[in-house]
Formats: sequence, C-alpha cells, structure tokens
Amino acid sequence: MLNEEKEKVTESTKTKVSGKNKLPVSNPMSKQLNSLKKPALENIQPAVKQSPVKEDSKRASNPISSETSSIVARINNFNTNKTANKMYAGYMNNTVNAHRVVDYSDLVYNLSSSLCDKTTVHELFSSIHDLFTEKLNSVFTAFGVFHEQSKCINIKLFNSMGSTYTSKLFLSDDTNPVVECFKNREPILKEDNKFLNIPYLQNSSALILPLNSVNDCKGVMVIGKDYLENHIGLFAFIADYCALFMQNIGLLEQTNKFANTDTLTGLYTHRGFQEVLKTELKRAEENESNLSIIMLDVNNISKINRELGHAKGDEVIKLLAEKVKQNVRSTDRAGRYGGDEIAIILPDTSTADAKYLAEYITYCLSCCFVDDVGPVKVSVGIATYPECSKDQEKLLILAEQAMYISQAKGYKEGMSAIVSSADFNFWDDAALNSFAEVVAKRHSQLGIDFGEELLHKFNNEQIVSHNHLMELANSLAGAIDAKDPYTKGHSTSVSRYSEALARAVNLPEDEVQRIKLGALLHDVGKIGIPENVLKKPGKLEGEEWEIMKQHPVIGAEKVLQPNEALRDLIPIVKYHHEHLDGSGYPEKLKGDEIPLAARIVAVADTFHALISDRPYRKGMSVERACEILKDGAGKQWDSDLVRHFISIAPSLSTSI
Repeated sequence: MLNEEKEKVTESTKTKVSGKNKLPVSNPMSKQLNSLKKPALENIQPAVKQSPVKEDSKRASNPISSETSSIVARINNFNTNKTANKMYAGYMNNTVNAHRVVDYSDLVYNLSSSLCDKTTVHELFSSIHDLFTEKLNSVFTAFGVFHEQSKCINIKLFNSMGSTYTSKLFLSDDTNPVVECFKNREPILKEDNKFLNIPYLQNSSALILPLNSVNDCKGVMVIGKDYLENHIGLFAFIADYCALFMQNIGLLEQTNKFANTDTLTGLYTHRGFQEVLKTELKRAEENESNLSIIMLDVNNISKINRELGHAKGDEVIKLLAEKVKQNVRSTDRAGRYGGDEIAIILPDTSTADAKYLAEYITYCLSCCFVDDVGPVKVSVGIATYPECSKDQEKLLILAEQAMYISQAKGYKEGMSAIVSSADFNFWDDAALNSFAEVVAKRHSQLGIDFGEELLHKFNNEQIVSHNHLMELANSLAGAIDAKDPYTKGHSTSVSRYSEALARAVNLPEDEVQRIKLGALLHDVGKIGIPENVLKKPGKLEGEEWEIMKQHPVIGAEKVLQPNEALRDLIPIVKYHHEHLDGSGYPEKLKGDEIPLAARIVAVADTFHALISDRPYRKGMSVERACEILKDGAGKQWDSDLVRHFISIAPSLSTSI
C-alpha cells in the first residue's frame, strides 16, 4: 500500500517538468502545504510563504488528484499525532527515511546559528549545504552567483558525498532553467538535474530558487531532492535568508575594501599597508626568505601644492601610483604611506633586486612630463628583511630614513637617488638629520609634541648668561617655526626687523636687546595651537581663527610666565596683535595702551608675513608690502613706526 502511495506522489511530481504556467490558486497542494505549515510554523509564518512554481507543460492535470487524498490524510494525521512542529519530508532510498519528519523549529534554529558567524560566501554556501544534507537528506546543493562583467552565472555544486563541482552558465542560454529562474526571479521545479551538465551526479528532482535581496537577484540556489513540492515555502525562505547574508557579506567586503583603499591612488591606505606588511613578514619568517620595502617620496610636492594648487599635486601623486602599479609583480603590494609617500612591499626580494625595480620606476617617471611641473622626481629609500631588521616598525623607520637621505642627495645631484639602509653610516650628518626627521614625525603621530618637550626643558634650564638665553630662545623659536613649514624662519626674520626698527627710533641698547628677544619669541604661543589649524593650506575661518587668536595669551602665560628671566617679555608677546583703533586681540587695546615694544614687533611681523609665500598666495613685493603698511598707519599700526620702517625696508629685504 505504501509503495503504491509513493508511486502516486512520484507521478504527481512528474507533472512539473519545465513548466510555463504557475500553479492555480485552487491547487489542493496549496491546501496541503497550508495545513502542514500552520501548526509547524506558527512563530515564523510571515517569513515562510508559498512561492509560485512553474509547472511542466507536458501535463496539464493537477499534480495531486483525488486519488492521492488518502496519503494527504495520512500525512496530516501523522503530523497531528506526533508533533505540531513536524512535516513529511525528503528524498530517501528507503521507506523509513522517505517518511522522515522535519522539525521546523530545529531547522530554523540551526540555519540561524550556522550562518551568523560566516564572513565569506563560500562559508555561507558550505554551511547551508551541510544543513540540507543533515536535516533534509538532500542529494546535492548548488549555488549560482551572477558575475556582472562576464554576464554569466558561476555554479558551484556540493553533493552528499562531500565532492564539489563547478560550471558556468551564460545568460544568453535562455533554454536553461537556471538562467530562466535568475531572469524571472521565480522558482522552477524540474524532475531531473541534467540541465546542470555535471557528470556522475545522482539523478533527482531539482528546485531552482532565485537569491533575491534588496530588489536585486544575487544568483540562484538549486536543491537536489525528491518530493520537493512539499518544501517550496521552506526553501524559498532559506533562499531569501541566504541572499540576505550574501548582501551583508558583500557590504562588509566593500566596507573593508574602502577602509583600506586610498581613494586618490587606488592603493592601500596606511592602515591597510601595515596589515599586509605584518602578514608578509610572518610569511617571510616562516619561509626564511627576504622581503624588501621601497619607499618613494615626491620631491618638491609642498612647493607644487603651494604654487600650482593641490589638484596639481594630486595629479603628480596619481602618476606615481600608476607607474608603481604598472611595474610591480602580482605578489607585490603598494600603499599610500603618507601624504606624498608611496611604499611597496616586495616578498622574496633582495636589496639588489629592490634597487633594480626602484631604478626602473624612477626612469619611467623621468619620461613622464606633467604640465607646469616637468618630469617627476622622487626620493627612494630601501630596507630589507632580515638584513636590516626583523622588526616591522624598525624596518619602516630605516626605509624612511634612507628616503630622507636620498632626498638630500637628490637635491644636490639633481636626480633621483636610490639609497638602501645598508648603504649609509648611521653617525654621519645626513643620517642623523634624517633620523631626527623620522623620529619627530613618529612622535607627532603618537601624540608626543617635541615643542612641549622642548618647552619643559626650556623652563627648567638654569640661565647662566644672556648669550645662553638667546641660544635657548633660538632653539625654542626654531621648534615652533618647524611646526608650520610655511613660516619657517619667520621668528628669526621678525626678530631682525624689530631690532633694526628699534635702533631706527633710537631706543636704548638694553631695550633693543629686549625687543630682539621678545620678537624672537613672539609666536611661541603657537606651541599650543593644534596642527590641523596651524597647517591648514587655506585661510582660517570661524572657529579656526578663534583658536589661532589664542596664541599670544598662550605664549605669555604658558611659556614666559613660568620662567623668571623672561617675564619682562610678556607685554611684547601678549600684545603684538593689538591695533591702534582697538580692533586687535586679545584685549582690544587702543593707541598708547599698547606697549611701544609690542607696536614695533607688530610692524615687523606684518611686513614679513606680507613678503613671505603662504599656501593661499604668493609673497608680495617690498613696495606693495610698504603700501599696505602705509594704508594702515594710524589705524592698525603706529604711524611714526611705519614711516621709519618704510625707510629701512629696502635694505632689510635684500637678506630675506
């Protein structure tokens, strides 16, 4: 009797072969599934719904006729008696397994728990296949992922024995049900799996389901198993669940890619580069092989940005990145290490081979002319594992140090110099200077401010003479100017101009020396200004300007006040930005309320700012700067001081 009933169900399944019509609403199968699903999926009913299935056009008869009503009654009776959460299921080769009951709650729980920690699509597919094999006794599970560029569906099939097969179906093959399912986004039920064209695959019925997610079809899922019509709603739910996970995994991969990819060059970001280097160094250690790092820095990039604009600087950096990508091997990795620095990781590469590649890249760059820039020149530093160091951070420092030495040599020789960390004596002047630059930059990245350290030393130094004080003040002023590359040497120049103006108005020698020292330290308060404000390439606006206006008070109270030998300089430093008409800062003093020494430094400070290059403009001529001073005399600056300064300005500017 049981075998006769099985033959009837098998016969009903055959009616759905390559069909073009959807199941009618009044189909008893729908009633059967509803009666089965109501008790089984009470808690997840909204998620699992019957999907439309295309029916084989060879047979127009209803897949389950009145003759099969006895088996339907038997299934319903069996489920009602046993449990409210079970359903007749699956393809088996014997009578007992053919009537195996599926525990929906257990299935959904296992589905959720097995997928929640998956981070790749392969892990996702493998996990779903294992679940189908264990819980539903499926013959095979196949997943087809759509590939946009080649317009094809890449199929990967897992069978019940653990073997995997791959094939490719092009969207132009409209006769294949996989392609049809993908295009129409509707399930298709087939009585065999020959359409997959995979040899040695046990024949079975196959249900093809679209992987729909967020109005997009990711591909298809194919389940090989008989009596699939009893599980269409369940499999449709799992397919949607799988597609949702595929969507999330894709978003995660895209996010990680963007997080580790520099948008300008398409290379790794600094963080991504460090992660790759860590992995490659571990591999080099395991394989006992060499690994070289090449670091390239565009020469004169600050000048290019300043004079030609940052768009031109970006063009140069992109050109360097393109030449690097064109000439490295598939196993090499490159990243944007800094603003204008690009570093390359070269596995299994000696210092000599790294130099050869660096020479070729610099040659390629020399053949490329950028409008208004000419050929691109770079400084090149190389460090090799384990010859130079086995430590990742030290290896990078050595490569960067070699790059700075290359920079110094290249400027002198007029061409790109390629320097390895094995080529130089650490104690020579070039090596020590380059090492200081690298360490200072690293300290800045770690949040350690050299200026703060110098200030601490400055305030705790025992002053033994005026010359000693001037030496310390020069060191401190140099550190402050070094924070802002656009104002390098500004403090020294303002000190010289102020001294000349003080002598021009016949002040006593001790007052001249006080003004000279005060002018040297007039911007010392910039030690407390954030670098993003201090180094902004354009004009300061809004809150940025309010922050910058705090530097006179910071200089007076934080730097000078703690040091008894410097307290008489406080009026100069604190009030050198006050204006005669009261429009200055920080206290809006007027006229004679502003100390004479501060008024002298104000004129000298303004003059040097006007004739110096800034990131947002070129320096003015002496004549134009003097005209601006004359226009502001009596309003912003002292008229008498401006008159005297204009008379001596031409002689001062010759040494700028």
